[in-house]
Amino acid sequence: MKKFLVVGLGNPGIEYARTRHNIGFDLLDAWAAGHSASFAVSRYGERAQFSIKGRTIVAIKPSTFMNLSGKAVRYWLEEEKVPLEKLVVVVDELALPVGHVRLKLKGSDGGHNGLKDIQEVLGSGDYARQRIGIGQHFPKGQQVDFVLGRWTPEEMEFLKPGMERAIAQLESYVLAGPAFAMTQYNQ
Repeated sequence: MKKFLVVGLGNPGIEYARTRHNIGFDLLDAWAAGHSASFAVSRYGERAQFSIKGRTIVAIKPSTFMNLSGKAVRYWLEEEKVPLEKLVVVVDELALPVGHVRLKLKGSDGGHNGLKDIQEVLGSGDYARQRIGIGQHFPKGQQVDFVLGRWTPEEMEFLKPGMERAIAQLESYVLAGPAFAMTQYNQ
């Protein structure tokens, strides 16, 4: 099957738009727009679909809020009949510098509540996740405010090339496979 489900994690609502925690939504918006696709409201989120050289990409931005993402992921895997090995979840990552990207084929939730819920609902961590660095430049005890905060102009300088790199990695993943995508783009 040449169909992939790519889920960008974030929180719905204007108050969360363009925040660090919503980088999964922002990445999918940019990727879909680059292929002249747009999102439409659907069950448990917004859905866009586009093709790249014979591969179908179903992009989902869940409306279930970050910490309850598993319900949307399970629904769309079943609805689109996509096997777990063709799922990629895009998330923000505090432990990576702003704009750095890292793709892994499986693993733990790494303390990310969205990934934790997906693993609990699916009963497995055997799916790809692309982590996009948001840095960790915040005073002790201010993590939530930082993650839910908006990007600074200085961060945007690193974020734009990082987003381009993340999109290139996803396209490489669907066209050439995960090993190539990780070798070429992981930082």
